[in-house]
This record gives sequence, structure tokens and C-alpha cells, in this order.
Amino acid sequence: MTIQKPFSQACENNKAPILDTIKEVFSRPTTVWEIGSGTGQHACHFAENLPHLAWQPSDRPENLAGIHLWRDEAQLPNLLPPLSLDVADLLWPCERIDAVFAANTLHIMSSEEVNLLFERLAVYLAADATVCIYGPFNYAGAYTSESNARFDLWLKERDVMSGIKDFEEIMCLAENGGLELEADNAMPANNRLLVLRKKA
Repeated sequence: MTIQKPFSQACENNKAPILDTIKEVFSRPTTVWEIGSGTGQHACHFAENLPHLAWQPSDRPENLAGIHLWRDEAQLPNLLPPLSLDVADLLWPCERIDAVFAANTLHIMSSEEVNLLFERLAVYLAADATVCIYGPFNYAGAYTSESNARFDLWLKERDVMSGIKDFEEIMCLAENGGLELEADNAMPANNRLLVLRKKA
């Protein structure tokens, strides 16, 4: 059975504005762990445009074949082979993580899975690690746009445990895990890009 290379139009739409932000955040050489790499499009785009970084894709096992197809085509020396990673895994395939990028992941996860993500980050993040999280968020329990309200309804119809998360809830989990907010960047299409750093 031939596997077709997966494609996400959303990734194509948002990769340029995300790059404009993270190139300032990840300005020094390091290894960035992308949690929930999805199709692999972001991994290829960011690795190509940020050659000083080693980019580590990761996702659940069922998504790895598609990421491999994108990586094989890109042939980028700083794009590492994707690793199998579920946030619920007790042991992650690493000893420490210096930087994290996650895009459009929290809203497809259950609240329990988001809790587990931040619990695991508290264990594996190195001192002074940076975490970038991209996606839609609610503020003070309210949607920031009608399109986000419709998107949240679509998510819940698809999976009742998923849905747009509250910014305040994420900040509480982050602070409990030793992270502090450095920036909350407004992005196109009613999305945000949160920049968090491990407290000294």
C-alpha cells in the first residue's frame, strides 16, 4: 500500500507568520522538539529557514510515515528523523529538552492530555528552556471571534473531549510546571503564539 504525502492547508497558511516570530525566539543554536508535528510541513519549513537549529519532529506512531515522506523529500541535514511520542507516555525518548514548539495541538487534545503535557515538560525541560505554543485560545472564558466559536463546535462534534482551551487554564498549568509567560503574540486568523520560559 502506497502512502500519500499528507498535506494541511492550515500549515501552508500559517507557516510564514509563525516563522517570523519563532526566528526571534529561537535565535541561538539549539535542538527544538516539535510536539505534534502532524503532516511534517512545519518541520520542513522551519528547518530549511532556521539552519542553525536542529529540528526534532515527534508525533503519535500513526503520523510518523507521513512526516518521513516530507523529510525524505526535503533532504535537510538539520531535520532529524521523527520520533514516536504520545504526551501520555511515562517515559519520553530523551533525557532533556532545551526548546519546544507545538502548533495546533492543544485544541485537539483533551484537558487531561494537556495536563499530562505540562507535567512531562516539568520533568524534561532543561533550565532556561523555551516553549512556543501556537493556536487559538479563549480569554476569560470567551471566544475571541465568531470563527473560533464555530471551530470549537466543529472540534467537539468530531471529538467531545477536544476543544479550544482557556488561556488562563494554560497559564496555570505552565506556572505549576515552572514556566513563565514571556510573550503572548497575536497571529493571523485569530490565533496566538505563546512564548514561555523555564524559571531559573
